[in-house]
Amino acid sequence: MSARIITSLAALAAGLLMAFGGVARADDVPVAVAANFTEPAKEIAAAFSAKTGHHVVLSFGSSGQFYTQITQGAPFEVFLSADAERPQRLEREGLGVPGSRFTYAVGRLVLFSKTPGLVDDKGAVLARGAFNKISIADPTAAPYGVAAIQVMHRLGVYARLQSKIVKGTSITQAYQFVDSGAAELGFVALSQVIGSEGGSRWLAPATLHAPIDQQAILLYAGDKKPAARAFLQFLRGPEALAIIKRYGYELR
Repeated sequence: MSARIITSLAALAAGLLMAFGGVARADDVPVAVAANFTEPAKEIAAAFSAKTGHHVVLSFGSSGQFYTQITQGAPFEVFLSADAERPQRLEREGLGVPGSRFTYAVGRLVLFSKTPGLVDDKGAVLARGAFNKISIADPTAAPYGVAAIQVMHRLGVYARLQSKIVKGTSITQAYQFVDSGAAELGFVALSQVIGSEGGSRWLAPATLHAPIDQQAILLYAGDKKPAARAFLQFLRGPEALAIIKRYGYELR
């Protein structure tokens, strides 16, 4: 066998090894995702998997619940929070990788009802109080719940409405209360209703509550995982940003 043929076969073998090695290096990326970001996260994860071969394992819930789980050793590699406070705390506490934290989206709060005409375009329904129940996410666990309380305080209606408030464990459950009719209206994330028709809604002015800066952070479980770092890089790229904007989020 000539030297040229041997060299060609060696190159072919190396190429096949690299190809199959690339498949073998495909990895799972466990990601904790704030509930408001459920649908865009699914789309972003699918696009990332199609591009890289890595598989993103998404878990959805309230930011507060995830923070507690992470401090107790939950093996998430990436955390997409609905606020900036918890990623900052994880970084200070040595559970998040320094320098990896960034704002991936700025959320918007909506007062929503399935009943046409119940919610007006000024939010005056809150002052009238002509309803039995209003749902919000639990403010101790979910930043959207904090924003809802702030809006009601700024409008001067919180004291009158406090007895009518029902709290969901996450923004998903707050929406489910409205969707099921358990509450006539509720404060939900714009991303949850932006693609739906019918009902009535009021987009709460951002001046009525603190900015809902949603931050991502690489956790130490993912520090040496190229797939986890690649996912965060993809989250900052044009394909992911287009998805985020389509769901009504603002960008920093």
